[in-house]
Amino acid sequence: MEHVDVLIVGAGLSGIGAGYRLQTQCPDLTYTILEGRHAIGGTWDLFRYPGIRSDSDMYTFGYPFRPWHGDRSFADGPSILEYVRATASESGVDRRIRFGHKVTSATWDSGTATWTVRAIAEGLPVELTCSFLYMCSGYYSYESGYLPDIPGLNTFDGPVVHPQFWPEDLDWSGKRVVVIGSGATAVTLVPAMSEDAEHITMLQRSPSYMISLPTRDRFADRIRTWLPGNVAHRVVRMKNVTRMLAFYQFCRRMPNLAGKVIRARAARRLHGSTPVDPHFAPTYDPWDQRMCLVPDSDLFRALRSGRADIVTGRIERVTDRGVRLESGEELEADVLITATGLRIVPAGGVTLVVDGERVDPSERYVYRGTMLSGVPNFALCLGYTNASWTLRADLTSLYVCRLLNHMRRKGYRIAMPDYRGDGRTRPLLDLSSGYVQRAAGILPRQGTRNPWRMRQNYLLDLPTMRFGRIDESMAFSR
Repeated sequence: MEHVDVLIVGAGLSGIGAGYRLQTQCPDLTYTILEGRHAIGGTWDLFRYPGIRSDSDMYTFGYPFRPWHGDRSFADGPSILEYVRATASESGVDRRIRFGHKVTSATWDSGTATWTVRAIAEGLPVELTCSFLYMCSGYYSYESGYLPDIPGLNTFDGPVVHPQFWPEDLDWSGKRVVVIGSGATAVTLVPAMSEDAEHITMLQRSPSYMISLPTRDRFADRIRTWLPGNVAHRVVRMKNVTRMLAFYQFCRRMPNLAGKVIRARAARRLHGSTPVDPHFAPTYDPWDQRMCLVPDSDLFRALRSGRADIVTGRIERVTDRGVRLESGEELEADVLITATGLRIVPAGGVTLVVDGERVDPSERYVYRGTMLSGVPNFALCLGYTNASWTLRADLTSLYVCRLLNHMRRKGYRIAMPDYRGDGRTRPLLDLSSGYVQRAAGILPRQGTRNPWRMRQNYLLDLPTMRFGRIDESMAFSR
C-alpha cells in the first residue's frame, strides 16, 4: 500500500495553498493531494452561475506568496479559477494531484501511527496510508445544495435551477425570472441576469445587509506605481485587513449606528427606486449574518433601471406560472432560481475512525481552529466568516507545517490536541444565518478560551499561529 507523509484532501483554493506551503516549508516530506472531481479549483470550478465573483478583495483572498496582479479588487469566478490553476502549475503542485479520487473514510491506528484513507476512483476502491491527514475540502456538500420544502415547487411549468448546479443551456433571455433568496448568490445573480431577462425579481423572506465597494482599488493602483510589486501587495493587503477588521468591530460594538449607516448608504444608491424599509432593513444586527457585497453598486443600478425588483414576503406555494405569497401577491415567472444556500458537512463528509471508535465531530473541540480534540495527526482547513477565507486558510497551512517540523525535530510520531477545558462551549460559526443554524448540531464545538477558541481576527491569529507555543494543550508521542 502506498504511503505518504501528508495526504491533502481537496484541490481547491485551500488545497493548492496547502501543497505550496508543504513543499516550501517542509521540503523533505512527501505529500499527495486527492481530489474527488476531475479539475482544480473547488468552489470556483463547481459554481458556474452568471456573475459569480469573490465577495472578498483579491489582495486578501489571493495567496500571499503569489500576489494578485489583476486590475480588479473583486474578481469574477473565471479569473479566480485561472489564478488558482496558474498557481498550481507554476509551483508544480498540480503534479501531486490525483483527480477523480473521492475520499470516503479515514481510519487511524495508534499502533502504527498512520491513517488509512479510503477513496473511490473510477468506481473502484483505493487505499493509501499517511502519517498526517489534512482536510482542505471546505465545509459544504458538493453533491447537493440546501433546498427548503417549498409547497408546489414540482408543479412549476418551467426550469427550476439551484445555482450550485447551473445548466449550461439555460436560456433566460426575454423571460421573467424569480430568484428565491437574499444571500450573496442571489445578490450576484440578479444584476447579472437582469441584462437579458425581461424582468427579474429577488424574492426574499428576510432582507440582508448590503454594502457597495468599487471593483477597482485606487489606493492599490497608485501604490503599485510607487513600490515594487511584492512590497505594494503587502501594503495593500494589510490596509484591507485592517479596514475589514475595523468595520467588523464597528458593527459589533455599535450595531445600531452601523445599521443606520449601512441603510443610509443603500438609500443613497437606490435614489428612491426601491424603499429601504422593508427590503434593506434586516431585523438582526450587522454581522449576525455575513454581509453581502454589491461591487460597483450593480444590484442597486439594476433596481434603479426597472429591470429588477425586490419583493419581501413568505411563499404560500409555487404554482404552474410562478409564486404565490402569503400576502396574496402573485409573481409570474418563466424561470425559478432557488438560491437557498449550501448544505454544510463537517470534515468534507469523510467518516473518521480513531482506534476503532468513530469520531463524532460535534463532540470534539477545535484546537486553534485547526485540529480536533482527541484526533491525532489531523487538521482541518477553515477560513474566516468575517474576512477573506484565504487569510485563515494560509495561517492554518503554515501552522500545520510548523507542527510537522517540530515533530520531526523532536522525533515525535503523534500529535494530538488534549482538551482539558471547563466544558463551556460556543458555536463554531458564530452566525445566525440559516445554513449555519441548520448545521449547528453536527459541527465541532469551540471553547471559551484559547487555544480552544476560534477567533475571527487575523491580526490576533497571525502571531499565535506563526510564532505561538506549539506544545500548548498538545500531547506528543514517539
